[in-house]
Amino acid sequence: MHIGTSGWSYDHWENVLYPPGTPARDRLAHYVGRFSTVELNASFYRWPRTETFAGWRQRLPDGFRLTVKAPRGLTHAKRLREPEVWIERIASCWHELGDKRGVLLVQTHPAHQRDDARLDHFLGALPSWVPTAVELRHPSWHDEAVFALLEKHGAAYVVMSGANLPCVLRATAPFVYVRLHGPDREHLYAGSYSDDDLRWWADRMHEWAASGHEVWAYFNNDGHGHAVRNAETLRTLIG
Repeated sequence: MHIGTSGWSYDHWENVLYPPGTPARDRLAHYVGRFSTVELNASFYRWPRTETFAGWRQRLPDGFRLTVKAPRGLTHAKRLREPEVWIERIASCWHELGDKRGVLLVQTHPAHQRDDARLDHFLGALPSWVPTAVELRHPSWHDEAVFALLEKHGAAYVVMSGANLPCVLRATAPFVYVRLHGPDREHLYAGSYSDDDLRWWADRMHEWAASGHEVWAYFNNDGHGHAVRNAETLRTLIG
């Protein structure tokens, strides 16, 4: 099982993950001392250069896995239309990441309604060696035919926890991908999961692992350092 947080560099994580005054450039070093995987969110806003991925391969310790969020130019501006140019860039960078590769996270726009043909074309255009998880936020996507389409391509349906998001416990790939956006019922990315909540998730992850699935889980409730504490508690509960 791989458990971490969404991002590693937040000013309000001082005294939680790194000492006060830690330069931004040194925050990753503190993170990798506590966790063995991270979900890179900055790539959604600005896709890093190929050289940056090669640099991470050198900097990250053995056994560490970097999951990368697909760029919004692909998922939100184009809404997966004509993905070939973006896929070429992603594959080039994924190659440079080498043995530090985690999963490619594809988060669709909340208003992006179901379009099976477009999703099928996108997933079919991705190289088979890029493990992919798709977060489908619009409710129209939650249908057996969509789950079957993901299974056909070996792509994981992202299991979501968060305000106004459906929590569908579905495995469509050899791995399960979970995003924990916070327990607050009204606001995403807010609140801290209780120990009882985390025990429940630990049980679900044990069930997935027992059925032969690799499990990736990332906490996105970064406020007040909740994500760091919740991730460490869940890891302890899982053992």
